[in-house]
Amino acid sequence: MSFFFRTFAPDFNTAIRIMLKNILAITGKPGLYKLVSRGNNMLIVESLVDGKRMPTYARDKIVALSDVSMFTDADDIALSDVLTSAGKKEGLKAVAMDSKKATNEQLQAWFDEVLPNWDRDRVYPSDIRKLIQWYNILINAGITDFTVEEEAKEEEK
Repeated sequence: MSFFFRTFAPDFNTAIRIMLKNILAITGKPGLYKLVSRGNNMLIVESLVDGKRMPTYARDKIVALSDVSMFTDADDIALSDVLTSAGKKEGLKAVAMDSKKATNEQLQAWFDEVLPNWDRDRVYPSDIRKLIQWYNILINAGITDFTVEEEAKEEEK
């Protein structure tokens, strides 16, 4: 699966995406998941689509949405900023366009309105489809606040 983003380095903790830090994408599993609990060598997650809970293990590749960024012509931009821009464009409602049936040109035209300076060489139509699917899942789950709040760094002892 090709992703249109890269994760930030582990030391990028100057900002916390409040609503997205516990929302996870799991490679090989459709949809998005909310972190419910941590156990020994596993996480308990709940699907945002159907509410079913399941364990995930160390072998699963898990990425928090707060750690995801998107390629642009200049610096990479945090996914929370892209989702906020999509929310403004769509009025905090689900995207009406069916991303599975949309043509590449329709997807790119929609994304031009959301993020005008996106990197056309590294962002593929399948990545835009994934973004639309994630946005719709979040909106349908009632998550509409994608803002960034600064967190003071904890002093190491």
